[in-house]
Amino acid sequence: MGRHKSKPNPGRNTRLADQIQKDLAGLIQRELDIARVGLVTLTGVELSADYAHAKVYFSVLGAEPELATAALNEKAGWLHSLLFKLLHIHTVPTLRFIHDDHLARGLELSLLIDEANRPRTVSSTSSEPEDPDEQP
Repeated sequence: MGRHKSKPNPGRNTRLADQIQKDLAGLIQRELDIARVGLVTLTGVELSADYAHAKVYFSVLGAEPELATAALNEKAGWLHSLLFKLLHIHTVPTLRFIHDDHLARGLELSLLIDEANRPRTVSSTSSEPEDPDEQP
């Protein structure tokens, strides 16, 4: 007899991603050196359909994003083992940290929109004479 494959439960995927984000945020805050990775804020977790892999999106203050990404990915295996102790599931996904630049990009776009909407001053030097009856 063949096996029947069940459809992945989208609600479970979302709940598990939220729990991983919550637990990882606590682990990063407690276990990692802020001087090395900066202040890390997890902005999202994206799980694969089989729960084997997780992309962890983060923003950082106080450190270069490239250095923080390298430091977090270096510690990903260790964080995975700590996460395994906290979660009570069969498969804990392998972690891959990705810097989320959407916040910085959104701020840049907001500043550009504000600048575009700022009223412009009209210059008083025009090529037309002030009195319409006056001939040059």
